[in-house]
Amino acid sequence: MRLNVQVMTDILAGNDRVAGENRELFRRQGVYVLNLLGSPGAGKTMLLEQTISRLKDVINMVVIEGDLYTQKDAERIARHGVPAVQINTDGGCHLDAAMIAQTLERMDLTGVELLIVENVGNLVCPAEFDVGEDEKAVVLSITEGADKPLKYPLPFRQAAATVLNKIDLLPFTDVDLTAVQTDIVSLNRDIRIFAVSCRSGEGVESWCDWLQEQVKGKQNHAGKIGNRKMEETR
Repeated sequence: MRLNVQVMTDILAGNDRVAGENRELFRRQGVYVLNLLGSPGAGKTMLLEQTISRLKDVINMVVIEGDLYTQKDAERIARHGVPAVQINTDGGCHLDAAMIAQTLERMDLTGVELLIVENVGNLVCPAEFDVGEDEKAVVLSITEGADKPLKYPLPFRQAAATVLNKIDLLPFTDVDLTAVQTDIVSLNRDIRIFAVSCRSGEGVESWCDWLQEQVKGKQNHAGKIGNRKMEETR
């Protein structure tokens, strides 16, 4: 048992080192990076499609798609006119920092303001692996059941935002939306929660407004650092 713990510790330490290198690259480029987590079928890709349709003309964005085997999600994103690169893990349950680093070698981040990483569908493994993102967000479909945040607390504790998707289906479930929100806040009192329907578009505008704020905050921070360095060289 101790050997397994040590192996996992070594894996995470190596991953964190590469994630730090990725984060430094994103800092230099002024790119805000969001790691999007959620179960299979939660609606991550549809949320991206709704987000792109609203923001692609005001924010220069790219997407990295994580999936076990297919190119389907990247193809869906590319149809909306946004560059998308697919990473296939060949059965792996998450993306890691090294996968992102290898993908970045093939990407031109010049002028990019927002990079969204849609992680492999899973509420467990992806939360363990930092990829160099600024923040995480979790998509949870209300059809998954009200118990999921407390059963899988780690991603909700780490995330800056949770998107509760498929609220148009609430009348057909026994889910208490307020109770779900209360459970999430009990895990992370600073988290932002957005109740949306990616099919109808309800609530997506507020999510997009928040995302724009995050991008602008990264740009403002990068600008302050740049100005400070210029002053130091005078």
